[in-house]
Amino acid sequence: MRPYLDKTAPDAWAAARSFSAAVSESALKLGLTEAEAELVKVRASQLNACAYCLDLHGREARDAGIPQQKLDLLPAWRESTLFTDREAAVLAVAEAATRTPLTEDAQGDLDMARGVLGDDAFVAAEWVAVTINAFNRISILSEHPVRPRDTAGALIR
Repeated sequence: MRPYLDKTAPDAWAAARSFSAAVSESALKLGLTEAEAELVKVRASQLNACAYCLDLHGREARDAGIPQQKLDLLPAWRESTLFTDREAAVLAVAEAATRTPLTEDAQGDLDMARGVLGDDAFVAAEWVAVTINAFNRISILSEHPVRPRDTAGALIR
């Protein structure tokens, strides 16, 4: 088992958490909803296969009002008619920011997303995507465990 980055370098971890809090606060001020931010976090975490962040942000997405059906359909969001134009736009940002380098299709997705969201919410979605990608890497490199939960979300001991 590798050392946890957050436990081994607590000052760096505190800085990362402060950065994340600042991005979250700014995103809300720029017009991105909490639910939209959680969609970005869950989709990027899926693409990065970050189990810890998927567990955490799946719960936070439901708490933000995202129906379980939409969370279940995230890998196939492009084939579903359940997502609003804004939701599709933030999901496109999540994918473009996570899968690099930017392809021509990703550039087109970003152009579409900017047109739907407007500059402020678009930039907010990009910042949220940048941030969750960093946290995905921290959790993956640290091998943060996912602990079992009951159906109500409480930890099983």
